[in-house]
Amino acid sequence: MDYEKPGPVEENWRDAISSIEEIIDDARNGRMFILVDHEDRENEGDLVIPAQMATPEAINFMATHGRGLICLSMPGHRIDALGLPLMSTNNASRHETAFTVSIEAREGVTTGISAYDRARTVAVAIDPTKTGADIATPGHIFPLRARDGGVLVRAGHTEAAVDISRLAGLNPSGVICEIMKDDGEMARLPDLIAFAQKHNLKIGTISDLIAYRRRHDNLVRETAQRSVTSAHGGEWMMRVFTDQTQGAEHVVLSMGDLTDPAPVLTRMHAMNPLEDVLGIGEGHAGDLQGAMKLIAAEGRGVVVLLRDTAMKLDLDEGGSPQILRQYGLGAQILAALGLHELTLVTNSPTPRVVGLDAYGLHIAGTRPIPKE
Repeated sequence: MDYEKPGPVEENWRDAISSIEEIIDDARNGRMFILVDHEDRENEGDLVIPAQMATPEAINFMATHGRGLICLSMPGHRIDALGLPLMSTNNASRHETAFTVSIEAREGVTTGISAYDRARTVAVAIDPTKTGADIATPGHIFPLRARDGGVLVRAGHTEAAVDISRLAGLNPSGVICEIMKDDGEMARLPDLIAFAQKHNLKIGTISDLIAYRRRHDNLVRETAQRSVTSAHGGEWMMRVFTDQTQGAEHVVLSMGDLTDPAPVLTRMHAMNPLEDVLGIGEGHAGDLQGAMKLIAAEGRGVVVLLRDTAMKLDLDEGGSPQILRQYGLGAQILAALGLHELTLVTNSPTPRVVGLDAYGLHIAGTRPIPKE
């Protein structure tokens, strides 16, 4: 593949974004592409190629021009088949990226760091006929565990690489590498457009991929509905949504007319029995009850009780705004309720949520939870 042949020059940076259909077609044909979160000037980007197509030439291009860490995104079942433990069981990284221990092909490599050796390691790792016995640790390839459900669960490059490879009819795994500038700073969208034009690569967005998958996949469905009375706010409509990835049931409590276009008070609450039932915890005990009482006082709003503690739209109290990715099932539930404009009930700063617009949702603001 000739990555040195310049591509077309786009005058408007928005015109430089390709459709997901075009990205999938390039993936199917073994072409590398760039993925960003959204059409935003401050976005960083990753080089991505389906792992099945990761030749030594492609690995060398990533190392030479991308300059970031070269990683291998794989679905959880393949990670488990290889017996790869997570690098850390207590993931405190900013984006909660699920790194496993690094790997090397046990046979057919020398030092392991060459482009040929890393391509060989990738090929062995994704080969369904190979097992953990064919892999050595540590090594020079860094596997990433993609969440089941892909970008509809976590809006990350890890999941996007797996999703696009699967949609292209290839092995559901991808090799990704962050793109840095010559000075070592991360490349932003204007830099990425120039990079893409120089090397004749397409740029796609995770937000568009989420929208594409929403047109074809639905990971949540409503399985029960009834009216309930709570000590925290009185009468609520309770709905149960079941997600198709793990079979978990998520409870939604709603009050008032949700069809009104005005922003809806919304509490996205990751269930924690110690805090929510026993009142144990620093800062967050009582947040659920406080949010319910606030919504009841307003007479209109929604509380979504998520069974997965990673799926939340708030941070520790006093934390700084950050990019959130692991919210997809909650966003699908809100979309299923017909919501569009949200006022988050939280004591955290307003987060930037990757791909939220793909669900037709917008965070209009926040409301703090009163402390008793």
